[in-house]
Amino acid sequence: MAALSLYLLLTWIFLLSLFCTRFAEVLCHVDESSALMEFKRSFRINTTDRRCVYPKVHSWSLDGSGDCCSWDGVECDEVTGRVIALDLSSNCLSGTMSPNTTLFRLVHVESLNLAFNSFNFSSIPYGFGNLSKLQYLNLSSSDFSGEIPRDISQLSKLVSLDLSPFSYETLRMPNMGGFVHNLTKLKELDLSLVSLSSPFPPMLANFSSLTLLKLASCGLSGNFPVSIFQLPNLEVLSVANNSNLSGFFPKPHWGSPLKSLDLYQTNFSGEIPTSIGNLSLLNELAAWGCYFSGSLPSSMGNLSHLTELYLDGNNLQGQIPVSFANLAQLSVLLLSYNNLSGDSLEWMVNLTKLTSLSISGNRLSGGFPSSFENLKQLTILDVSHNDLYGDILGALRNLKNLIVLYLNSLSLNGILNINDLFTLKNLKVLDLSNNNISFTKSFISATTLKLTNLKLDSCNLTEFPQFIGYSNKLRELSLQHNRIQGIIPRLTWNNSKESLLYIDLSNNLLSGFEENQTHLPLPNLNYLDISSNLLETTLPTPPPLVMLYNISNNFLSGEVPTSICEARSLTVLDLSNNALNGTLPPCLGSIGPLILLNLARNKFDGMIPHGYPNGCALRMIDLRENQLSGNVPRSLGNCGMLEYLNLGDNQINDTFPFWLSELTYLKVIGLRSNNFHGPIESSLSEFNFTSLHILDISNNNFNGEFPSNLLKSCHAMKIMVGQDKLAYLDIFEFLPNVSFNISMNSSHTYAMKLMNKGTKREYAKIPDVLMAIDLSNNKFEGFIPKLIGDLESLRMLNLSNNLLIGGIPSSLANLAVLEALDLSRNNLVGEIPQQLARLTFLSFFDVSHNRLSGPIPRGMQFDTFGSSSFVMNNGLCGSPFLNKCTNGENAPPPPSYFKVDNEEECLFNLDGRIVLVVAGVGFLVGVVIENLIIDEKSVWFLCCSKKMAKGWKKVRKALANKKICN
Repeated sequence: MAALSLYLLLTWIFLLSLFCTRFAEVLCHVDESSALMEFKRSFRINTTDRRCVYPKVHSWSLDGSGDCCSWDGVECDEVTGRVIALDLSSNCLSGTMSPNTTLFRLVHVESLNLAFNSFNFSSIPYGFGNLSKLQYLNLSSSDFSGEIPRDISQLSKLVSLDLSPFSYETLRMPNMGGFVHNLTKLKELDLSLVSLSSPFPPMLANFSSLTLLKLASCGLSGNFPVSIFQLPNLEVLSVANNSNLSGFFPKPHWGSPLKSLDLYQTNFSGEIPTSIGNLSLLNELAAWGCYFSGSLPSSMGNLSHLTELYLDGNNLQGQIPVSFANLAQLSVLLLSYNNLSGDSLEWMVNLTKLTSLSISGNRLSGGFPSSFENLKQLTILDVSHNDLYGDILGALRNLKNLIVLYLNSLSLNGILNINDLFTLKNLKVLDLSNNNISFTKSFISATTLKLTNLKLDSCNLTEFPQFIGYSNKLRELSLQHNRIQGIIPRLTWNNSKESLLYIDLSNNLLSGFEENQTHLPLPNLNYLDISSNLLETTLPTPPPLVMLYNISNNFLSGEVPTSICEARSLTVLDLSNNALNGTLPPCLGSIGPLILLNLARNKFDGMIPHGYPNGCALRMIDLRENQLSGNVPRSLGNCGMLEYLNLGDNQINDTFPFWLSELTYLKVIGLRSNNFHGPIESSLSEFNFTSLHILDISNNNFNGEFPSNLLKSCHAMKIMVGQDKLAYLDIFEFLPNVSFNISMNSSHTYAMKLMNKGTKREYAKIPDVLMAIDLSNNKFEGFIPKLIGDLESLRMLNLSNNLLIGGIPSSLANLAVLEALDLSRNNLVGEIPQQLARLTFLSFFDVSHNRLSGPIPRGMQFDTFGSSSFVMNNGLCGSPFLNKCTNGENAPPPPSYFKVDNEEECLFNLDGRIVLVVAGVGFLVGVVIENLIIDEKSVWFLCCSKKMAKGWKKVRKALANKKICN
């Protein structure tokens, strides 16, 4: 027995030594270690990349044994010594991936992870198909670009594939259906942010092994197959942020092991079915910004593992089910901006793990429940825009972890105990706007107050709350639309002058600054709005880092100091509607980031600043209603982004600035009531006012031919777009800031004064659909061209008080949305085209003081126009005049012109005289034929034959043929 035991022991020792010897001999193969080293040398290490965790390749070396199987990130087969896994994620690699990268020599590799590196937006190289044993491939967030190579789709053993890029539209896959066709073993597929731009591939519903499917932000469209929800192993599904993807939840048989479901910002709609309660493992549901409707099913109370629920921004209605009290694991609950109602929130008492709660923008009513004091983990609470009332601050006094609190637009009124606010020692963001409140003036201590953002807009306040002055960390202070009067006390910002980034005191009754202080000690302020107050002082110096400075609509006087140009970050400068005077600082045009300059309605004189550099960023310039003179600076042509230019109601003496046509984004040109002069139209004039919405050059001294070429270039006026949408011409600009909680976006609508329906009208906002042309009160000559009928989106057209001749073109009937047409005080002849009666939106029409004749159109809008629209046209007849048309209502159509060999030649009957008008290129000649009698009834116009000789022979032959031009 002892011998047997000894034999077995020796045998075991022999086998063990043999195994160890065998194992010791299995080293990394030279060809693979060489391939790995070449791969390492093709990149540099960038440890400053925020994706970098640790450069594993630092441990790689061929010194000593050169065994790559011992290197960080490398795994070898224990038997063959072949590299089977390579994990270089977050490895700090930086450089271009070569098309013949040595990685493709590792033909035995089964798992490859290159995620979170930087491959400098090089293409994913073709060749991954050589790695036929690959089961796991992760190239995510590594700065690849271009089209994903097709050979990856040949890797039929793939179990996990992640190609999601770091940003959208860097990678694209033209045919996703064809790509995944062979990848039937996939358990995990992540193509988020890959540009697919195609319908959702229905074949994925057959991939029964899928546990994870992420196709967020891919540009998917069409209908989402409802059977995807019923895949037997699916745990994670994300198709979020595909705004053209439609779908709905399955009603029956929904019980897959889903744990995470992301559908936000898609076109998913319909009701949330009762069957959702079967998803017993679900811990995250994100379906905000969709179109779900109906009531929240009480079965959602069965989702006992749910930790995050995002259903904000849908069309849900009804009460929040009391069964939500069972969702004890919830940490985030967002139900804001639906139509939820009800007067009880007591069910929230059980949700003690909530850290973020938003139920804003609903129709919840009733008293604020005291049970909120149980939600001690809350850091963010938003109950704004509801009908809640009661002692809300008192109910929250024990929520010591609260950081963000939104109580705006509730039914709060009366005096709030400020001491309840000070008990929230971690509170940083407080919004009590749109409530009728005031604060107690006595408080215990404000030394522990950590407020960084305070909004008390539209609270009916009459004075500055005293506690503001005790905060030393304020970044944002907004008190707009109150009734605060008197001076602005220094205490308002004294303790926070280093931290303040944003101040909005607009729309109050403020009259000045304490001790007439016009130099504001706010070195880091980015945003300052004190507009629409009663400030009577000189212009306060803008803080050095300010980006938006708005002090419009006050009573400021004095000059604008040149020191204003030291604010080198200035993006929006609005000093309009004050009593500022003097000349403008020449440096104004050279403030680099300036996009909006509004100095309208002051008393500025002298020249417009001329120094607008190349790359000028200005998009809006409003200098109207001042006393500016000189000419329009040619350097404005450097402002290639300019959209709005209004120089109206000044004393500018210049010819038409033809170079404005180079500004292809220009939407509004306002030159009214100046001393502009000279012609606009000539044989050399070429225009490209592609984007123009409004052209107002009225009340000047322009002359010469009607500017047909200018109007012909107004392509935006020829397209009928967005007529049913209420939008305004404006500038929206994102102003960069350093605070997460401060909204530094700047939106400014364009404004101007226009002559509309016979009266001057101030447009505080210009609707995007308002297309208007006003050429009135000039000395334009010639015909109204037919091409004006191409401007189909015109709503206002004013050509009054010029020297226009000929007839009213019937093409004006093409202006289907025209609301106001003024052709008065010209020398127009012929009839009013009967076709104009089709203009159903026309509410103002004036052709008075011309030489028109014939019947006035009847029906539709024309039956509403009084005689003042037609007076001083002795030949007109019919309603609203008392004289009836003796020749009946079927008179010939109104005169027009006839094009002959590039010349426009017309015969008109003017006061019993026949006039031959030859309108050639750049000239207009009229020949009067005295004492010629034509007895044809109602013949106003005779056409000349194409081959007729010029001069009197042409006239005689035309009359002999008696050709009537229709």
